[in-house]
Amino acid sequence: MENLPTGTNLYKPYLMRVADIRDETVDVRTLRLEFLNEEEGRDFKFRAGQFGLYSVFGEGECPLCIASPPTRSGYIECTSRKAGRVTRALRELNVGDTMGFRGPYGNTFPIDEWKGKNILFVAGGIALPPLRCVIWNCLDRRDDFGDITIVYGARTVGDLVYRDELREWNERGDVKVIQTVDPGGETGDWTGKIGFVPTVLEESGPRPEDTIALVCGPPIMIKFTFPVLEKAGFRPEQVYTTLENRMKCGLGKCGRCNVGPVYVCKDGPVFTQAQLTKLPQEF
Repeated sequence: MENLPTGTNLYKPYLMRVADIRDETVDVRTLRLEFLNEEEGRDFKFRAGQFGLYSVFGEGECPLCIASPPTRSGYIECTSRKAGRVTRALRELNVGDTMGFRGPYGNTFPIDEWKGKNILFVAGGIALPPLRCVIWNCLDRRDDFGDITIVYGARTVGDLVYRDELREWNERGDVKVIQTVDPGGETGDWTGKIGFVPTVLEESGPRPEDTIALVCGPPIMIKFTFPVLEKAGFRPEQVYTTLENRMKCGLGKCGRCNVGPVYVCKDGPVFTQAQLTKLPQEF
């Protein structure tokens, strides 16, 4: 919320035009949104890790991360899985339709503090979108960072999102990409790993020296990934995650994002593992 201009109505959404639609899987879709008011679009600023409330008029709104990086201006992107009323309505939108967005809300990944460090991304399934924002942010500033490694997995090959971008990252000479699917989720032409993300991560031999790890995925994946990183020598202060599943109204007003003494919408969604140890058990 610190990026919102003084006097901004926190509850009034920007009007956005659906500029492009990409189907990632059979039930996951990415929308590229442009500001109807070009001046608002020029003034809009956000940082990696922040989120917003996306609304379909007459259906409601839902909190989702901003999946595109702040290094790309003129638009934002959101990726959602068809699950509830609003996400189903998002899937019914067509190019040219108008919808709402309010934000940005929440804290951020402190990317500027990571200059010169190696970055390790660990993601599972539909939880890649919040890290995609950071991945592109780092790649657009590639000279600021050391080695960049992406470990990403899903239940099946068909559940992998951003497959074109995964291929693009894999073909770059300055990024290491490790893809995996759960046992039984492979197809005949699958050339990646077969195994659960924490297991594949451990096999890859992550090194903690001058490295920041970002972990995002289903709670069970995060639960088993943290010990792998700890065993490898990562300190809790080196490991970041995002409590995206706890975001609600965006302002901490409804109280549904409360975890112990913090409100995820206001104090998060980005936390270090060290910060999580002081909160009621989430994973």
